[in-house]
Amino acid sequence: MKTRTRFTTLAITLAISALLIAACSKEPVVIAPSSAGVLSGSNLKAGNNGVASYIVVLNEAFEAAGDLAGKHDYDQRKQVMSGHLNRFLNGKGVGNDQVDQTYTSVFMGFAARLSAQQVEKLQQDPMVKSIEPDGEISLGKPGTGGGGTTSTQTVPWGITRVGGGTTYTGTGKAWIIDTGIDFTHPDLNVDVTDSRYFTGTSAKDENGHGTHVAGIIAAINNNIGVVGVAAGAKVVAVRVLDRSGNGTISGVIAGCDYVKSVGVSGDVANLSLGGSPSQSLDDAVTSMSAKVKVALAAGNNSANAGNYSPSRVNGPNIFTVSAMGTGDLWASFSNYGNPPVDYCAPGVNILSCYKGGAYATMSGTSMAAPHVAGLLLIGAISTNGYVSGDPDGTPDPIAHH
Repeated sequence: MKTRTRFTTLAITLAISALLIAACSKEPVVIAPSSAGVLSGSNLKAGNNGVASYIVVLNEAFEAAGDLAGKHDYDQRKQVMSGHLNRFLNGKGVGNDQVDQTYTSVFMGFAARLSAQQVEKLQQDPMVKSIEPDGEISLGKPGTGGGGTTSTQTVPWGITRVGGGTTYTGTGKAWIIDTGIDFTHPDLNVDVTDSRYFTGTSAKDENGHGTHVAGIIAAINNNIGVVGVAAGAKVVAVRVLDRSGNGTISGVIAGCDYVKSVGVSGDVANLSLGGSPSQSLDDAVTSMSAKVKVALAAGNNSANAGNYSPSRVNGPNIFTVSAMGTGDLWASFSNYGNPPVDYCAPGVNILSCYKGGAYATMSGTSMAAPHVAGLLLIGAISTNGYVSGDPDGTPDPIAHH
């Protein structure tokens, strides 16, 4: 649990061998600098005529004005919001086809492709709270290893180290805000009905990273493959990254918005992604944490975690996780700093599920965070020792059941 604001990257180091790990090979998730408050859009993927993507946060009064109060169904709120937003934007010359996302749960707002003139008009409206340039998220391709289902089962070292692996009997779900999940993986209990996508054409994993995260949290204890921390718990795909691991801040916010709307107490959300500071993304994670607990990867820059989003976000239900290898040794790629880091967990040479019913070994704080997410499903987190070699001089406590 944190007590002050933090800036953490969740940039993800993925390696397929111990050799790559030793060499500190990294393929990070990177959010292009959002330059909050700078509305030129010069750092964005701009379209024609100076149009660029922006995230617009509206005042709370917009909800009452749009008759959304009292409406709790996610799809209903989105529909009502869309109609009200169209009327609001019509007078500013913003067309419906320019709006890419709408937000009704983490905050009232939207993401749209806007010209400088349209941005200026929005800034002058009292209903507008803030405008921030959108940014890109890029996920390095994960390494693959192993094949399909196996006749024997392995308990990965990380699961043992955090005291996990017991079959989960609770009702909580793990919301994986990532690249999606392999719906038919024999080692996963996927809630397909609640799964959603905010990029691509389905919530199915075409990259492998989201499936790997899901396996660490909840791979089934079924005599094949691997075992997760909260074995057999339901995992839900919230796809915000495409098959190449690319996405946008606005898309990640949309995923958070969905989870806050439909998640319940006892659930956990895992975000193994991040990048440069974005106030809108931070606010979305903070808002979501009022509904579900949140596990965030610390990032793989070998740098102070206090410089990045969304892990810099603080709150009683938000946990940022650094990474270690076997022997409780600090992972050289991991970000550090207390705050914002709350716990350290296994993140080197982690075997877990992968797309296509396969299994893979990966490394990064992306793998450390889901160990903590699984523990959050089980219950309160304890600690069991401290990581050795933490570069900030204050060893992170090792998360344990």
